[in-house]
Amino acid sequence: MIAPADLEACRAAIRTGSLSFHAASRLLPSKVRDPALALYAFCRLADDAVDEGVDKAAAVLRLRDRLDRVYEGRPFNAPADRAFAGVVDGFQMPRALPDALLEGMAWDATGRRYDDLSGVLAYSARVAAAVGAMMCVLMQVRDADALARACDLGLAMQLTNIARDVGEDARAGRLYLPQDWLTGAGVDPDAFLADPAATPAIRLAIAQLLAEADRLYRRSEAGVAALPLGCRPGILAARMIYAGIGKAVRRNNHDSISTRARTGRGKKLGWLGIATLKAAGTAVLPRAAVLHAPPVAEVAFLVQAAAQKSASRGRSDALLGVLAQLEARDRGLSA
Repeated sequence: MIAPADLEACRAAIRTGSLSFHAASRLLPSKVRDPALALYAFCRLADDAVDEGVDKAAAVLRLRDRLDRVYEGRPFNAPADRAFAGVVDGFQMPRALPDALLEGMAWDATGRRYDDLSGVLAYSARVAAAVGAMMCVLMQVRDADALARACDLGLAMQLTNIARDVGEDARAGRLYLPQDWLTGAGVDPDAFLADPAATPAIRLAIAQLLAEADRLYRRSEAGVAALPLGCRPGILAARMIYAGIGKAVRRNNHDSISTRARTGRGKKLGWLGIATLKAAGTAVLPRAAVLHAPPVAEVAFLVQAAAQKSASRGRSDALLGVLAQLEARDRGLSA
């Protein structure tokens, strides 16, 4: 499915670009770990191109073209593209899932802000929960309840990332905190971006975001027992490592402006061990009732797409609209 040289290139990209996932992936069985490395490498490199590139519109349009080529069976001549094409073909990956990721990155390229928590969750659904749904596909899990809990985990991880990176994002002109939380506390979003500071109101918003992440982490655990036995330690490890980032933010008194929360290698190794032991217990524990809770509204479309193995019906009007906006911007810049 994936050429060894391409897989090694993907592994190297993850080793340097996503330490938390690289650590957790070590606990996955190879039949899942290898395609997961290809998936994450493709997503990571695409995300970096949008985040770090000067021409964000062009980077998103390039990703659109890359996805088109992957689903046509003729990927660009690059390790991550060839490897991801193998994943798409081998696992019947519903196109709606990577298209959701594309839409989230398009939102980033347009500098979109989010009026409320629902908007932040809609963004997180696209850039993170979609990856959780794709991971389920790699594990051959298409059960709607398990998919909903995987999406809970993706949402929680992204909210944790947002909470950790508030200062870094602000200095780059990006804002992901719900704007109604800020304005309700007397914070002008534009003034904050002009001069980011860890004021009590900003710390409170970060604390609220982490509380929402914790709620979703707890919901997500109910889905672990629905996963193949060999996959449970890796998924629990990812959950614990990312939740540990949130704890590090709390230890910094919710100051993500002047410092960036970090977790050391020793703690990651500890979480890997705990996850292995805890996963063994899920084989005998009854499944929690929350497993059957409906998906968060903002991820329902992902659950439906993955559960039904839905064929491509073309891109949504919303995605086509934001891509057209980026095309117009790109033409203007190149004129």
